[in-house]
Amino acid sequence: MTDMLHPSSLSWFDVAWRLGAATLFPLIVGLERFFHKKPIDFRPFVIISVAACGLLIGSIELLQSSNDSQAQIDPTRVIEGVITGIGFIGAGAMFREGNYVQGAGSAASIWCAGAIGLVCGMGELWLGAIVSIIVFLLLIVSRPFTERWDPGSTKGTDTE
Repeated sequence: MTDMLHPSSLSWFDVAWRLGAATLFPLIVGLERFFHKKPIDFRPFVIISVAACGLLIGSIELLQSSNDSQAQIDPTRVIEGVITGIGFIGAGAMFREGNYVQGAGSAASIWCAGAIGLVCGMGELWLGAIVSIIVFLLLIVSRPFTERWDPGSTKGTDTE
């Protein structure tokens, strides 16, 4: 019974670092979306990332603690399911308005938050940080090019 109350293959320190990174890294991306009043606020970014991280840590723990040599535990199937499921959430952020698709940046960002959570769950915190920084910088740098089609922007209302 007490085996269920603590990690068996990872240390508490490793679990804390992974979940902490899965919280912080997508929060950076989510806050950019939130401050620019995009279809998805910052909370789903963190929730999805932490859940993805937890699922992968759980599957790693299950794989390591299984005593059955016949057990078919494959963490890559967890990754596949998480990424597919997040695609449905991201699709809900997208809608078509005239000739333009709105919310694609938020949809891609929320999908990325799941990927960040997964790589943090794998223990590759360096990779989660790099992906977060790249996506954050892309969102900031691309803003002047996409502002015209942003319904919340004042620049999108002027006609030429």
